[in-house]
Amino acid sequence: MLNNHYYCIIMAGGVGSRFWPISRASQPKQFLDFSIQGRSFLRRTFDRMKAVIPEENILVVSLERYRDQVRSQLPELREENLLLEPYNRNTAPCIAYATYTLLKRDPAAVTIITPADHAIARHEAFNQTLQDALTYAAGSDVLITLGVIPTRPDPNFGYIQMAARPEDSRPVKIKTFTEKPDEDLARVFIETGEFLWNSGIFVWRADAIRRELERLAPEITQLWNGWREIIGTEGEKAFLERIYTDMPRISIDYAVMEKTDNAWVYPARFRWADIGNWDSLYEYLAYHDEQGNALNRTSRRLLRDCTDNIVYSTRDDKLLALRGLDDFIVIDTEDVLMICPRDEQKLKEFLLQLAMPEYEEYR
Repeated sequence: MLNNHYYCIIMAGGVGSRFWPISRASQPKQFLDFSIQGRSFLRRTFDRMKAVIPEENILVVSLERYRDQVRSQLPELREENLLLEPYNRNTAPCIAYATYTLLKRDPAAVTIITPADHAIARHEAFNQTLQDALTYAAGSDVLITLGVIPTRPDPNFGYIQMAARPEDSRPVKIKTFTEKPDEDLARVFIETGEFLWNSGIFVWRADAIRRELERLAPEITQLWNGWREIIGTEGEKAFLERIYTDMPRISIDYAVMEKTDNAWVYPARFRWADIGNWDSLYEYLAYHDEQGNALNRTSRRLLRDCTDNIVYSTRDDKLLALRGLDDFIVIDTEDVLMICPRDEQKLKEFLLQLAMPEYEEYR
């Protein structure tokens, strides 16, 4: 039987700008299906969490503009479990909103915080890890991050250094955080055996994270004065609109986890990927041909002398014919064709041009 004091908060408010033109402001990546499963990231995250958390205790935090997308993809989600922020202010304000909401409903709440856009394999190991972490968090004040045992020196992930060797079914105190080291440093990290990938999945008691937010991030929590009287009432939307105007944009890692002396990590052995950049999407796409080209399931293609490309089409009635391309991204949608090298930094700089007024209709 699932514990009625266990909750999950799914964060689903990102705009997914790195995956333009597949992901747009009107339909970001959490609502898309990059796999062959026919389910979006959000749908799969919700379904995955039902094995550990009572369905009525799963909350989704998104943006007001995405209300219809969430309702369409999760029609069974209770209305009171859809929390809508007026503006995206990163994960710390999102978690503060969800935490105060849960504390008003259940002061004994123990919560899992998870992004909506992760890929998880080995679900049995994932479920067991969460059960163990929830049990530990319920009986202590620790703030737990799930740390994935690394399989390669990947510079696209954050790394957590453990202060001691892990023991079975117990978290370990965190010594340091390092955000996206270069490949050489990541290799050193792995060789020491002291580092884990930072999954961005958290487990803690709601009252424990509240105390640390109020101690370490008062610039956020002071805006929430009067929350007990306003949350869950007709005045909540106007209250959110007012306080989010002044809300800082900051992640929970920077706001709390890297400052607190109560951060612990639980080493996890499930397979995990944060689909946050083109390299991770390259690994995740459903089909890879013998030349290392990653292709989505709908694209019809004729490729010659092409290696290690990402070729993605939203249409199945159009042939993509390529020759002589190596390490390129080729994306074909209804209104945009993008062809560029697989260089994350150059692509990021290139996509900044979308801010120009003449490209507004394509964002």
